[in-house]
Amino acid sequence: MKDMLASMRTPRGLFTVALLLVFALLPLLTEAFGQRYLLSVGTRIVIWSIAAVSLNMILGYGGLVSFGHAAFFGIGGYAVGILSANGLGSGWLQWPVAILASAAWAAVIGALSLRTRGVYFLMITLAFGQLVYYLGSGLEAYGGDDGLNISRSRFAGLIDLRDKASFYWLCLALLCATLWFCSRFAVSRFGLVLRGAKSNELRMTALGFPVFRYRLAAFVVSGAFGGLAGVLLANEGAYVSPAMMSWVKSGDLIVIVVLGGIGVLFGPLYGTVAFFALEELLKPGLDLLHKGWGEYWQVVFGPMLVLIALYARGGIDSLLGRRDG
Repeated sequence: MKDMLASMRTPRGLFTVALLLVFALLPLLTEAFGQRYLLSVGTRIVIWSIAAVSLNMILGYGGLVSFGHAAFFGIGGYAVGILSANGLGSGWLQWPVAILASAAWAAVIGALSLRTRGVYFLMITLAFGQLVYYLGSGLEAYGGDDGLNISRSRFAGLIDLRDKASFYWLCLALLCATLWFCSRFAVSRFGLVLRGAKSNELRMTALGFPVFRYRLAAFVVSGAFGGLAGVLLANEGAYVSPAMMSWVKSGDLIVIVVLGGIGVLFGPLYGTVAFFALEELLKPGLDLLHKGWGEYWQVVFGPMLVLIALYARGGIDSLLGRRDG
């Protein structure tokens, strides 16, 4: 308890508490200042944070650079969309099916790709991600390239997802639950084995740990949380499309994790906030210089990311001070 209170008094702890407090009060603040658009931005930040946390489970703690993580986004979203299009609008059915479908796909990908290492693992996950992308593009019955408008999930009067504030708080609660799970995951025996395998796979194998099975289990759990983020993203816009699972989205997730801090609990949250804040600020800023330049905001964002990689190796988290131990 004393250690927790001490950590909250550090710059990192104070920053994190302040950030979470702003997120908790965001619907009230946007209503008070008449900036409802910011609630939509905040909702997307929370949803993408869940996806980034799920990627950090395997990238940060397991050293597995997956370039097809957005496929779980798409599978979760399309499961909701396809069920909705067929008249099955209950969230009690849609959400478990979507999460299980994402986990099942993760099990298939993991069973094949985890037998490789390094760039080969990256390329195989990219190939499987593109496979799902082109499959979504070919679903003409469900919109094909144009995507599909859907009805939001229904929870029988428990919560109305059409209410933006209610939906936001639901997403925030799920983000907090995801962060809590990740915090327990990181310090559990399972997480320690995964981190040990990242550092020295041969030694962990020699000690008798079935590294492949640990990594596969972690990959499945990560895929399930990615599917949850896809479910929320589909409900946020009442729309699904193949663009949800393109390699560009997978690249954005890797950038977010690196930007915030790899293998750090709140790193994905820091990275997502920074990513979306820069996008929202750079677009209008560049348009002020010259109309149309806002579309190329990533040309400015790229060098900024390079500078962070060079001078802040631990991402934004490292800028908040050194960690004890």
